[in-house]
Amino acid sequence: MSGTTRSQQWYAGDSRDAFIHRAWMRRGLPDHAFDGRPQIVICNTWSDLTPCNSHFREMAEHVKRGVWESGGVPLELPVPSLGETLLRPTAMFFRDLAAMVVEELIRANPVDGVVLLGGCDKTVPSLLMGAASVDLPTLMVTGGPMLNGSWKGRPLGCGTGVWEMSEEVRAGRMPRSDLRRAESAMIRSRGHCNTMGTASTMACVAEALGMTLPGNAGLPAPDSRLLELSHTAGNRIVEMVAEDLRPSAVLTREALLNAVRAVAAIGGSTNAVVHLLALARRVGVEIGLEDIDRAGRDIPLLADVQPAGAHLMEDFHRAGGLDAVLGQIKDRLEPSVTVSGCSLTDQISGRASTDLTVIRTADGPIAHQAGLAVLRGNLCPDGAVVKPAAATPELLRHRGRAVVFDGIEDFHARIDDPELEVAASDVLVLRGCGPRGYPGMPEVGNMPLPRKVLESGVRDMVRISDARMSGTAFGTVVLHIAPESAAGGPLRLVRTGDWIELDVERRVLRLDVPDEELAAREPVTAAAPPAESGWEHIYRAHVEQADRGAGLDFLAGTRGSFVARESH
Repeated sequence: MSGTTRSQQWYAGDSRDAFIHRAWMRRGLPDHAFDGRPQIVICNTWSDLTPCNSHFREMAEHVKRGVWESGGVPLELPVPSLGETLLRPTAMFFRDLAAMVVEELIRANPVDGVVLLGGCDKTVPSLLMGAASVDLPTLMVTGGPMLNGSWKGRPLGCGTGVWEMSEEVRAGRMPRSDLRRAESAMIRSRGHCNTMGTASTMACVAEALGMTLPGNAGLPAPDSRLLELSHTAGNRIVEMVAEDLRPSAVLTREALLNAVRAVAAIGGSTNAVVHLLALARRVGVEIGLEDIDRAGRDIPLLADVQPAGAHLMEDFHRAGGLDAVLGQIKDRLEPSVTVSGCSLTDQISGRASTDLTVIRTADGPIAHQAGLAVLRGNLCPDGAVVKPAAATPELLRHRGRAVVFDGIEDFHARIDDPELEVAASDVLVLRGCGPRGYPGMPEVGNMPLPRKVLESGVRDMVRISDARMSGTAFGTVVLHIAPESAAGGPLRLVRTGDWIELDVERRVLRLDVPDEELAAREPVTAAAPPAESGWEHIYRAHVEQADRGAGLDFLAGTRGSFVARESH
């Protein structure tokens, strides 16, 4: 075979270094493994501590079969795996650390093409961001959702059911023993969350971006067709190396806006906003919050999937999956390049949904405007985000009295205090939970309601914060307020008793306090714990605000795959 592949910089010739590189890699590989055929790295986020990705070893074996079959050499590389449900202070704190490791390890090794195995929330964006910065031929395989949960005759969605049932327990309407028994009923199989939470949303985003083969998003983890797709991905990545099809040709402005439209149509997670903005920063595409608001604003909500609907991801796949959704909004999509070798619009099958209760038509949507709404005002001069599809319609235009909490510890200490002065019409305000202030911008924005409000039968209130919320959560929750309070944002000036105006249709979030009074106020910022680790020092010094993707400033842009210096 030709000796022009990148890996031949390590393996070709009779130099001392080439001898070292080949000799140490032989261990069962034949001579022809080093003759110039593509070396394919499989970046695997398998981990016992990331249960959503626990089946990735089997997937990797099927990718390897496809690579071997097509004349490549597969090489598995373990990379950082971020388990959403376990990591403290939050998996988001480590997203850019994982992306940085992925980037550096791909660049530093003798590889020609990359297959990314991601599933759990942050594993997908961290892999995409890291690989995009190296820009070798790359495709992703997402690991798929778990099977449907069921509890007492109704669907039990992973994550969404937790938020619902925990509030019922706090309201005295559900015994704690039932909550404990629901645990095993919710998690029935391998795979990531079976709601349209962040994991399912980012799988759909990866496909809408053109970084996965068609039909990947929503394909359940236990389904044998996922292993078939993994094998096909191994075939395809070898072809992509020959074609020199790189992420820079796929991750364009058109692709990123297509992903925004897909998120709107599926009722996807607000977390997609920070990940798409961060990815745009990596690939040098100018996209901001206004572009996201504009691209998603007139897109209909078509997927009746929790938390914005009633069904789960197994149903979504059975009804036609992302292909059926994109087919209904095809006239709104750009013909962006995909890893399959054809455009996104060309690879849409045209097959209609097989179950209109799960995936609706554009003529009969759940809602006519489903895009994530970007708010502006004196509380969020650089923007904030709300998900209308998961909110209470009556609260999308609201004026209420602020009840302020300075950090999550203050919130937990006071929220169920019977002496807390709070009513259902009030607005819960949480500050000190942004990228820098927490640190890491955790998923605490969907604050539990005060017990006294729950006991009155109320299940939603307006809540605002500089934090994020779980993609599986629901409610009238305004998030990602920028700048955050720890970065000097106006949240520092809010006092309990102030009046706050929310108008989602007009895209307004406003503190109804005169400017001169705000200027005279002493700012209050919840004190973040002191930085203890080396990573935390780096993170706090360099993390950007939510409106720029909450990534590290020095990681913006691509750096290519060239390594100038030798190792021996």
